[in-house]
Amino acid sequence: MTEPFDLAVIGGGINGAGIARDAAGRGLRVLLCEKGDLGEGTSSRSGKLIHGGLRYLEYYEFRLVREALIERETLLSLAPHIVWPLRFVLPHGAGQRPAWMIRLGLFLYDHLGGRKQLPATRRLDLRRQPEGEALKDAYRLAFEYSDCWVDDSRLVLLNALDAAARGAEILTRWEAVTARREGGLWHLALGAPDGSRREVRARLLVNAAGPWVEQVLRGVAGANSARRVRLVKGSHIVVPKFWRGKHAYLLQNDDKRVIFVNPYERDLCLIGTTDIPSEGAPETVAIDDDERSYLLRVVNRYMRRQLAPGDIRHAFSGVRPLYDDNAANPSAVTRDYVFDIDRSGNDAPLLSVFGGKITTYRKLAEHALERLAPFAPKIGPAWTGRAPLPGGDMPGADFAAYLATLRARFPFLPEGLSHHYARLYGTRAETLLAGARRLDDLGRPFAANFFEREAEFLVEHEWARTVEDVLERRTKHHLHMTPAEIDAFAGWMAQAA
Repeated sequence: MTEPFDLAVIGGGINGAGIARDAAGRGLRVLLCEKGDLGEGTSSRSGKLIHGGLRYLEYYEFRLVREALIERETLLSLAPHIVWPLRFVLPHGAGQRPAWMIRLGLFLYDHLGGRKQLPATRRLDLRRQPEGEALKDAYRLAFEYSDCWVDDSRLVLLNALDAAARGAEILTRWEAVTARREGGLWHLALGAPDGSRREVRARLLVNAAGPWVEQVLRGVAGANSARRVRLVKGSHIVVPKFWRGKHAYLLQNDDKRVIFVNPYERDLCLIGTTDIPSEGAPETVAIDDDERSYLLRVVNRYMRRQLAPGDIRHAFSGVRPLYDDNAANPSAVTRDYVFDIDRSGNDAPLLSVFGGKITTYRKLAEHALERLAPFAPKIGPAWTGRAPLPGGDMPGADFAAYLATLRARFPFLPEGLSHHYARLYGTRAETLLAGARRLDDLGRPFAANFFEREAEFLVEHEWARTVEDVLERRTKHHLHMTPAEIDAFAGWMAQAA
């Protein structure tokens, strides 16, 4: 019988992938199993921000905000290809939180996490500065502050790639069917969609199943916990970008919630999110008409350009598995994380993860390994705070300089294509492009900036198996393709995967 794994992780979202990477880098033999694609359930459906959570200050979540602000700059250094700075304009008007409160909150936001790389907050006169062009005349004052954008699904993927490079076994589309303790080990039965079965053993088990954490805890592992998750649906819409400049907007609604309006995919705009209790199966969640109307209404309250339902190009929804702290308002539920360890005596620990947010995933993984360290005496020290993610090993974490280098090495690439490769793959773009001397070497063109070489790379190196894996999670090509182009690619994918 094969040697047992030191650690098995159930769940291939950001927390599971982050824990698998951290553990593999500490010398543990790691298995990660995910019933679908990496990041498919929740971690590819976020607001795509690495941020401290300005509004969490209102709920006195100072520890969480501080940790998130520190992580914001850490991730900016470790993954400069998929994380980059973004300036947010927060217009102020009558009936909103008082200006002094916003100034105080932004002062804390600037200083709570020891900001070093990002520019500080500033006050804007919207009548004189270009950030006011898109806003109605009623808004004359605004504040501008810094946070970061992230390609959320690629963040998950890069953690899984690095875990695999450090010896972890990554099994996508393998569901944990049962997990039982026997002889001081976990015995896991895994199942694949084609009916295949596999048995594995592990000394430690982590339940990072996100919205399914309770289902795995009780239905798979046969354990119980007093802790619960609260499922909250968040929906986003994508419309054409309607303002000039690279900045984003943060809009305060009359219900005290805030909505982000962010530049997205060159000429588009991402608007979200809603906060609605979710009762159904997480995998069936979808945006509804009320949510569309709500998001459009908030934007139209502020902007000269009035959006209509016909402007919506795309929409998506995700279920956030928040730790249930009994808050009455879904928007007030903590975004912090909590661990639960089930030992059943001293036999084969099970650690379950409740809550969390994408910004703090790396610290969550560190803290999870700290909790498991007493049961893994040969575990190494923490290391992920100084190790770039795959493709992020750019000198000085300088994306612009690396992009210039890539363009010099592959001068035949159109400007948009070289930028696309550098953003998604960082220094790994050179592996993708190895041997290419002209555009024809990239193979069949499926759409603008999308060639066969990239699709082959995703299938071979990034666990892509379906059209959605390629077009929606590993790239965002679907936002720029016609239905006919998507159908043609689906035909190619049916032969390749």
